Amino acid sequence: MENPRSKPIAAPTDSPSLRTRLSTLLRGLYPELDPLALTGEVIAAFWPDARPRRQRPRRPSNNLWSERDALVITYGNSIIDGQHKPLDLLLDFVEGNLKGAVNGVHILPFFPYTSDDGFAVTDYYKVDPTLGDWPDIARIGSEFMLMSDMVLNHVSSQGTWFNDYRQGKAPFDRFFMEASPEDDLSAVVRPRTTPLLREVDTTMGPRHVWCTFSHDQVDLDFRNPAVLLEILRILRFHIDQGVRIIRLDAVAFVWKIPGSPSIHLPQTHAIVKLMRVLADFATEKVILLTETNVPKAENLSYFGRRDEAHMVYNFPLPPLVLHAVLAGNVKYLRRWLRTMPPAPLGCAYFNFSASHDGIGMRPVEGILPQDEIGQMITAVQDAGGLVSMRSLPGGAQAPYEINCTYFDAMSRTFAGDEALKIPRFLCSQTVVMSLEGIPAFYLHSLIATPNDHEAVTRRGMNRAINRHRWHYPDLREALADPASDQAQVLGEMQRRLKIRARQAAFHPNATQLTLQIDDRLLGVWRQSLDRHQSIFALHNVSAESIELDAYDLNLIDDEDWRDLLTNEAIIADGVIPMAPYQCRWITNTG
Repeated sequence: MENPRSKPIAAPTDSPSLRTRLSTLLRGLYPELDPLALTGEVIAAFWPDARPRRQRPRRPSNNLWSERDALVITYGNSIIDGQHKPLDLLLDFVEGNLKGAVNGVHILPFFPYTSDDGFAVTDYYKVDPTLGDWPDIARIGSEFMLMSDMVLNHVSSQGTWFNDYRQGKAPFDRFFMEASPEDDLSAVVRPRTTPLLREVDTTMGPRHVWCTFSHDQVDLDFRNPAVLLEILRILRFHIDQGVRIIRLDAVAFVWKIPGSPSIHLPQTHAIVKLMRVLADFATEKVILLTETNVPKAENLSYFGRRDEAHMVYNFPLPPLVLHAVLAGNVKYLRRWLRTMPPAPLGCAYFNFSASHDGIGMRPVEGILPQDEIGQMITAVQDAGGLVSMRSLPGGAQAPYEINCTYFDAMSRTFAGDEALKIPRFLCSQTVVMSLEGIPAFYLHSLIATPNDHEAVTRRGMNRAINRHRWHYPDLREALADPASDQAQVLGEMQRRLKIRARQAAFHPNATQLTLQIDDRLLGVWRQSLDRHQSIFALHNVSAESIELDAYDLNLIDDEDWRDLLTNEAIIADGVIPMAPYQCRWITNTG
């Protein structure tokens, strides 16, 4: 395994602030160890060979991102042709179809793996050879802001690390979380229904290892500082390859204590804080994004006090937008938006509607009533979607996620309407573009991919329904047909994203107020940081035509207002017509 290890080297110009912050966190994590010595090891792991770092930390500000930022989320092999490297095809597609619409690419785990479509990593220092190699990743990173996954909770049970653990080889003999079947593990929060512990034979005798997600994904033991140091070496290696946004996958579970829920523990937050310190002192602009598919308060806790993640996933957004559009009513989405605090200075929300996983249901616990969740699940199942369950303490089960492409989830409303699927879908995506935060779009949403039932049957996994692999010639043929779903959706998504990128009022931290108007309309007011531009973003989530009194928006009389999406003039004291599923961005400039 290629491993850029180096001997601990303390640069003579280290900032006292850097060492103080690190040693304070390390003292809390590993009280039995010398924090000063461990601080030196952390610095050497993240900055090998005494390479330069900032003398002062990067201060929280709104300058890490702008209204021009939007990302596409994709697997490295979502586009294939059997001849060229998938990463080259991905770059060709994004350059040819999304330039100017998105400026960032999140490539889901592109490492060698054994299961879970990349999230059971066997070697963090290599690129899966079926996709390409590091120069192919670097080419994408040279054209787009590159985001990658740090799968830091677990590794593959078939990788070198776990094989060495089973053979008792140092240092990996202490790399994995062990527990006893006699331990009280009843409170452990689980995202899966498989048994938590797996018994394995080792040279030390039988051991029970902790597997939060699957028995092929064995949890690392961060109580051993050597694990943390190795993860930091990997982070540095990826940054050196051009990665600038690091998605901390399943971060909520990294620290475990039998007898506790083993989620969101103080030690977990301390590890995120430590990584934030390193990012703040890095010469590269590194952004940390935490992936925590949990209820709102737990999710927002990863902002810390502006000292943890730069960005957090806005996980309630996908199910709430889906519910609003299928129900034709924004009651619950609007109520949630009104309770969402602005992101702290130096932080931002990561907004999305669809991802490689399903539409998570845990984030709407306490937001959507059970009967509304039931209607949503029924509607999506009627459209060919699936549901995955999770285990609850005591043995019961509850819906964990809906498995369906977001495009096909829009096939029919609660009322059974099947018409206007494309306008309904575009409305849902425009909501994501309009809200405070940085928008990201799953590739299969951008190109209106239908459910892949054959993949579910072939792979025996619900999530495969939303992980189709397009044959590039077929995709190009579909996009060349202006009547196809793919051409219609991609063309309009491109147009709206390019318009959005020019509006200062859509800066990720621009002011946002939720409007109390017709229950069929989601309205938000955005104002640029310099207060020069206002945008009233309106979204008709219903199949009905609506007339909105412009007076309800409080448009200033002596300014000229127009809809960015249609270029229509809007009269401040007139009526604003809204066709079914129509969206408007009404602005005073732009």
